Amino acid sequence: MGQVSASSSVEVTATPEQVLAALADYETVRPRILTEQYLDYRVLEGGQGAGTVAQWTLKATEKRSRDIKATVAVAGNTVTETDANSSLVTTWTVAPSGSGTTVTTTTAWKGAGGVGGFFERTFAPLGLRKIQGAVLANLAREVG
Repeated sequence: MGQVSASSSVEVTATPEQVLAALADYETVRPRILTEQYLDYRVLEGGQGAGTVAQWTLKATEKRSRDIKATVAVAGNTVTETDANSSLVTTWTVAPSGSGTTVTTTTAWKGAGGVGGFFERTFAPLGLRKIQGAVLANLAREVG
């Protein structure tokens, strides 16, 4: 089993504080920035920042989906979503950049071993980066 990960970044004109507040808003902002690959999204606990628990199905491909129950932690300029159903962890990092902010999201998990693991490590990050890019584009439109 090897670590599998995918990262994507976007530059936005909003301040780091505005972006962090938007990312930590699982009630209002998050549903507006998620793409069609996120099915049955709902907040189970909280909704704002640390301690929030949200649930969704991520449909990565026509045949591959993952049920996620994410618990949110916020530390400094990072929002972390840890899945209770797997080893999957997604981080959203916000950093000042010129006249705006750079937002980077990284999703990582322990992948399968063997031949299946090879294909997972090779192809899963490609598909996930497309999904991440679309969510980040939606975030950029949301926060300006």
